[in-house]
Parts: sequence; C-alpha cells; structure tokens
Amino acid sequence: MGMGMGMNVQEAAVEAQLAIGLASQQPSLPADSLLALWQQAVADSGERPAFTCLGQTLSYAEIDQLAERIAGYFHTQLKLVAGDRLAIQLPNLLQYPIVVVAAWKLGLVIVNTNPMYTHRELVHQFNDSGAKAVVVLDQFYDTLQAALPETGIEHVVVTRAIDLLPQPKKTVLAAVTQLLGKRPRLPAEGIVSFTDMLAGQSTYPSHTPAYEDICALQYTGGTTGVSKGVMLTQGSLMSNVAQTLAMVSSGGRSVKYFTTVSPLPLYHIYAWMLNMGLMPATRGHSVLIPDPRNIPMFVGAIKSLKFEIFCGLNSLFVALLQDSKFQKLDFSKLQITLSGGMALMDAVAHEWHEATGCVVSEGYGMTESSPVISMNPSGFEKIGTAGIPLPGTEIKVVDENRIEQQVGGVGELCVRGAQVMKGYWQREAQTAEVIVDGWLHTGDIVTVDEQGYIKIVDRLKDMIIVSGFNVYPNELEQALTLHPDVSECAAIGLADRKAGEVVKMFVVSNSASLTAEQVVEFCKANMAGYKVPKFVEFRDDLPKSNVGKVLRKELKAEEQAKQI
Repeated sequence: MGMGMGMNVQEAAVEAQLAIGLASQQPSLPADSLLALWQQAVADSGERPAFTCLGQTLSYAEIDQLAERIAGYFHTQLKLVAGDRLAIQLPNLLQYPIVVVAAWKLGLVIVNTNPMYTHRELVHQFNDSGAKAVVVLDQFYDTLQAALPETGIEHVVVTRAIDLLPQPKKTVLAAVTQLLGKRPRLPAEGIVSFTDMLAGQSTYPSHTPAYEDICALQYTGGTTGVSKGVMLTQGSLMSNVAQTLAMVSSGGRSVKYFTTVSPLPLYHIYAWMLNMGLMPATRGHSVLIPDPRNIPMFVGAIKSLKFEIFCGLNSLFVALLQDSKFQKLDFSKLQITLSGGMALMDAVAHEWHEATGCVVSEGYGMTESSPVISMNPSGFEKIGTAGIPLPGTEIKVVDENRIEQQVGGVGELCVRGAQVMKGYWQREAQTAEVIVDGWLHTGDIVTVDEQGYIKIVDRLKDMIIVSGFNVYPNELEQALTLHPDVSECAAIGLADRKAGEVVKMFVVSNSASLTAEQVVEFCKANMAGYKVPKFVEFRDDLPKSNVGKVLRKELKAEEQAKQI
C-alpha cells in the first residue's frame, strides 16, 4: 500500500472489474496454442465463414485446406522447419491468414513485415530476425528485390491480389491492375509463385506448439533508431485472447459468430491478435479491407453487410465520417466499435456515436503486451480514457524515482500479466531495461481515476503516433542526417485531426540551397510513407540542454504556443 489516504491504483482496477461482473484473475485459456484454437474452430465450425476479401468468402475449413498445402510446400520444397523465421509482407488479403495458419502448423516463427517498408528498414528487419523466407505481394516485389542481396533470405514467395479469386472475377481484376500499372514484371526464375505452392502436396510433420514457444517476432520502431523484435509466445498471445474475450463478453454478452469489419493492417499486432486470435476463439467472420485509405472502395465492400464489430482508429473514423455513403450504411447490428493504436479524439468518438448509434470502446496496449492492456468495457465506456485493465493484468503508476503513485497521481504505467512478452529478440540489455522485477515499464505517462479507468497523459519517449503507427523521432533524425547538407535535425509530432499526429522536422543545414522539398524527397527514399515529415522548418540552431542534447520538448512547446 502507498502512503496517505490515497487509494491504490490496482485496487481501483479490481473494483472496476468486479463492478461489471469480471473476475480480476487471468481467465482460463480457450486452448493451449493458437494452432489448437484454430483447429477447434475448424472442427466445430468448419463450414462457417472465416474471412472475406475482395468479394470472396472462405470458410474455416477452406482456409485450413489451403494452409495445409502451403505448409506441405514450405516443408517439402523450401525445407522450412519449426523455429525458422518466416516474414509475411502482405496487405489484408485472404493469403494472410492462410500463410499464418500454415506457419502455425509447422511451428514457424512469424515476422510480420510492413509492406511500406523501405530498403533500409527491410534489410534491418530480415537480418535481425534471421528470416529464411518471405511471402510478398507482387506490388512490393521491386523494393524487396533490391534489398535481398543484403539479407539472408533464401526463398521469396510472390502472390498477386487475384491469386485466390475465382474466374471471371480474376480476369476483371487482372485487367484493372494492369490498367493501373500496379503490377511489376516478375523474374522468370528465383521466386516461388503462390499458385504453384497451392498445387503441391499437403505432407508435413505435425507440430504441437508449447506454451513457451515463440509464435511471432513483432518489430517495434526503435527509440534508439533500431527496431527491436518483440518475442510473443503462444502463451502470451493466448493469454491476451482469453483476457480480451472476457472483456468483450462482460455482462453475459455472447460475441459468437459475430461479423467484424477489419480495415487495420494485419501486420500491426492489434489487428493480428483480433483476426488470428479473437476470431477463431469466437468462430467469428472477419471482412478484410486491403486498402482502407480508398474510402469509396471500403464503403462499397461493406455496404451490403450486416456487421456486429467494427475495428478502427481515430484517423480512419474521421475519413469515414466525412463520406456521405458511409453515413447511409446499415448499422442496426453494430454492437462493438473498437479503437486502438492511437489516441481517440473526444469529438470523433461523439460523431461516430451520432452516425452509427454505437459508442466507441477505446483500448490501450503495446506490442510488448501482445498487445491489449486495457479497454473500455461495452456499456461502461468512459470517453477520453483507455478503459480498465483486462482481467489478469496488474497495474501500478510510478514517478521518475520509481515511487508508486496513488489514484489521481501521474506517472509511468507499469504492467504485469501473462500477456507480457518474453523479451526482445537477442537483446537482453534492452529487455532488462523495460521488464524490471516482472513489471513491464510502458514508457507512457498516465493517471488512473477512482473508478479504475486509465487516462494516457503523455508519452515518456517523445514517440509520435501517425494513424496508429509508432514513429520514433530518433530513427527519423538518424535517417535524415545521412543527407550531406543536413548537419542537425529534430522531429516532433504535431496534433492533427485526421492522423492524430503528423511529423514536423526542424533542420539545421550547412547549405543555403537545401529546400524543404528536397528534405521531403530524401525522407521518402529512406523511410516508410507514414514517417515522412509533413512540415519542414529550417533553423540556424536547435535548443539544447547543457550536455548538448536536443530539447524536443522546447520545440514542441514553441509549436503549441503558436496554436494559442
């Protein structure tokens, strides 16, 4: 217990759980591993729809049969064995869950790879993870091909968006993609086509995953410029599935067989866990949206659907609410809207509720916790907060001297629970920095109110979140200082209604001729699109501490003062 009359934050959290009929301890797991969970769903709900994309629906049994063939090819032709790392570089297509299930069947470790990654980012992730093979969409092959010689990748599997579509839909889409010029010419040899893999035999040794086995290496942006692989085990992911399931089913609600709209990218841990964990656990049906930025296509894909769950984040809600056709959709069945990945603006939450009749349930998590830590329970939402901790999740708030704070106090959120990662891949020192005595130090500044609800105040680590993607100033600064005319720079996040935050870069140049456009072009060539600064300002110098550390917070304060 802490000092004084204040209430302990964990006690407040337990009371909040009890108030909605949740036990505070870790709920029992629906299965021992994600593979076992998937097999249960195939056994009792094989004929039910599992995933829909581009107008095509595959059942649990159909996904499983296709995954069998892929697993057979991985084993017999590519010689992949349990523990090998497999990179998946795909947008939301039916191929994604098929490849993931195939990986589970062999005990491969999944390395989710953002298709937008540049050459530099790919080389780092593939070499750090030691990935042996990669599955990539043809549209992203060129960037990958350029990076390959610098990596240890032995096998490249290329798929096209149309590979699983039946004729004549295939012909139509092929004509469209050719017209748009989106399909690069693929080499005649040195790559494996996805369709060839499906023609193979489904013979492979059966694998039974253990609780401690690493299931995925999920890369975070690195605060020191180096992205780290988070080791997520079968146990941590399954624990999080059970915790989240208990929360969404609170108050005796059944979420079985629900249809979910899934626009968030599956390579992001929040969407991955929902689609590959929560969906099989509830025998749900997920509608995958390959390009959520194309709002007309997005709305067209869901206009004839009745859906119970919608997963999104602030920037997506903003874009949809501006679309008149979206406003006309049938929301009569919508029961749960989940928001995660970035802060939800109160005004946007209000607008969504007005338009759909459904209150947004905001959650909070991080890759290091598989990912969900807290969420707003349905029917007990408190707008502007990240909800209450999931059952089986202990929390404490500590100040800069690691002294525990009471309810209402402000400090860093620390978390303990079965969903916490095993550690960072091959980085013991960095693991020991964030997991101290079993507690995961989140790096986020929060306050917990008397009702046990967590409010995110700020980020300890200057991290910028652009449309749900973590952007680390250090990484951007390191990339930009490679430019010969840039002597120094500093990146900060500016509030943005649509994206939550956008990047502004302050540049000290040693050349009078360097322009903001050139800075942006250089950034585009060296970092993923969402990391590229929206604003560039040239300065003669940057504010620094007495030890010479650039003071980003001063730059941020200057920008905020301009807004007043």
